[in-house]
Amino acid sequence: MSMLITSDPANVHYILAKNFSNFEKGPQFKKIFEGLGDGIFNAESESWKNQRRTIKSMIHNTSFPDFTARTSWSKMENALIPILELASETGIEVDLQELFQRFAFDCSCITVLGHDPVSLCKELPHLPHEKAFADAEEAVLYRHVLPEILWKLQSWLRIGKENKLTKAKDVIHRFLSECISVKHQHFNLTGPNDGLDMLTSCMRSSLADEVIWKDTLLSLIFAGKDTISAALAWFFWLVATNPAEQEKIRQEIGTNWKFTTIEESNKLVYLHGALCETLRLFPPVPFEHKAPVEHDILPSGHRIGPNTKTVLSFYSMGRMESIWGKDCLDFKPGRWIDAETGRVITEPSFKFTAFNAGPRSCLGKDVSFIQLKIVAAAIVSRFNIQVARGFSVTPSISVVLHMKHGLKVKVSDYA
Repeated sequence: MSMLITSDPANVHYILAKNFSNFEKGPQFKKIFEGLGDGIFNAESESWKNQRRTIKSMIHNTSFPDFTARTSWSKMENALIPILELASETGIEVDLQELFQRFAFDCSCITVLGHDPVSLCKELPHLPHEKAFADAEEAVLYRHVLPEILWKLQSWLRIGKENKLTKAKDVIHRFLSECISVKHQHFNLTGPNDGLDMLTSCMRSSLADEVIWKDTLLSLIFAGKDTISAALAWFFWLVATNPAEQEKIRQEIGTNWKFTTIEESNKLVYLHGALCETLRLFPPVPFEHKAPVEHDILPSGHRIGPNTKTVLSFYSMGRMESIWGKDCLDFKPGRWIDAETGRVITEPSFKFTAFNAGPRSCLGKDVSFIQLKIVAAAIVSRFNIQVARGFSVTPSISVVLHMKHGLKVKVSDYA
């Protein structure tokens, strides 16, 4: 249980960038996240470099951002908007977080595996593999705070969170294997999106070890599914509770917004600022876990020994007056916009840590903003979202900052 927790930007910069080579995930991290295998999130050294190089080439392919944007818009237009229209017509309450989780899961599976599980539809079907991801996340957090001997005992006895984790891993890996098997069967067939999903790219790339790229794809689904859905849920809660800011966003977007090109969505500057504010206050990944290889002294003066669990609290950093000023707890999209140029202000990654920092910074940052803007603009321009009367929002106990009881809202058309 020996650990160091820090929210000092100087320490964060030192650990994630300046002295990156001395801070790895550490042996504890790999044990905690062993369900992700040897994918990019667990990998170190050459394995990590090779996987990151391969993924970077996929994401930075000129066709991939367009593929992601088209996928997101299609899922919005054909699934999410119709559900919200139905909610508006009938007056029923909906759990907006669940809808976003299903939306992000479908989009992630399409872009990563080339497979649409169709979890987002009016029937909202129960899909074991979709639920399994949430069960796995919850169990992983408990591994962070429980002594290893306790969660290993639970695993051996097949009880508690560890039992749920074991079952979840079986379901997830079976789902992944089925998708890969289908892809192998149709690998030589051509289609409108042939070769654009990451699974197809992995099959064609130098990342030949099937076990490794299977683990990498699993990591990417986890990342895409949860970070996007969590960010959207918090964004709409913040917008609903800050009507003046919502109106500014709506004035920029207009009414009945439709996605045409990525360039057009990039012009939504105030919306971009609102999304950055959301990620500052509610980073989907609220903490980062590292461990030094050798003895070290942090800029704050703290000494740490090898393999000391070192937790970087990104959630705390977004709410510190010393970093963001006296209004650090306020939702102010305007803080991200230069008053003279009207352009988005780019903050240093060790200050704005939502996408990590240093060599392990998030490769999907630009693609994530595309998805977030498409969903946010489409919904804000069409609907009024109000938090259900008497419903209170509480962060969940998870490695991803979801809402514990969802986000129950009433939907009405924006006229």
